[in-house]
Amino acid sequence: MIEPLLKIQGLHKRFGALNVTDNVSLSVWPGRIHAIIGPNGAGKTTLIQQIAGTLRPDSGSIRLGGQDITALPPHRRAQLGLARSFQITSVLPEFTVLENVALAAQAHAGSSFRFFRAAANETALNQAALAALDQVGLAPRQAARAATLSHGEKRQLELAMALASRPRIMLLDEPLAGAGPEETSRLVALLDTLRTHCAIVLVEHDMDAVFQLADDITVLAFGHVIAHGTPAQIQADAFVRTAYLGEEA
Repeated sequence: MIEPLLKIQGLHKRFGALNVTDNVSLSVWPGRIHAIIGPNGAGKTTLIQQIAGTLRPDSGSIRLGGQDITALPPHRRAQLGLARSFQITSVLPEFTVLENVALAAQAHAGSSFRFFRAAANETALNQAALAALDQVGLAPRQAARAATLSHGEKRQLELAMALASRPRIMLLDEPLAGAGPEETSRLVALLDTLRTHCAIVLVEHDMDAVFQLADDITVLAFGHVIAHGTPAQIQADAFVRTAYLGEEA
């Protein structure tokens, strides 16, 4: 029987009197894209931070591949196959495209303190970086400085940097933010292909993209789960349509 790759059970997190994560449970399966949606302030990013390890839950558990990672720091989770991208691009603008990805591969290999070493000149790192760039369609731009990339290309580069760590699961926080229609179309097509390499947890406000990409959707409001299901089930849920999608039931 196939087990969930990521399993979250009864997660709670409070900031003073504010309950930002309220008994959240969900499972992410291999080869699938699991979208987490909800209005601003629903607790989506706080949940991602707890999964990534940058924020410790007050109670509940997070398991990756059957292993309890609830108390593990972010770098240990990364070593176990968890990768994350952020709402704001985090590339190094003065480095080349290849150097950015090679440095990400170097960090995953446990040698991030050799930051100023020419990572892209190391054969193993170079091969891993080129493979990741090829996956996202940026191999022809490997020699370009990251600062010269378009917004969409920087998003592609971030995905390559995440893929260089050979993740089992990627946490993508607003990967389409700031992208124009053509860039969005390219990124959606790219994300659709990446599910064959790893599972994806997707936080995204673009509902057209969510319903196009997601296999499973969890809807949050005020820190708790108000619905979970397939895109068709979520679109048919009268409460979700009224409370979040802005439609009349």
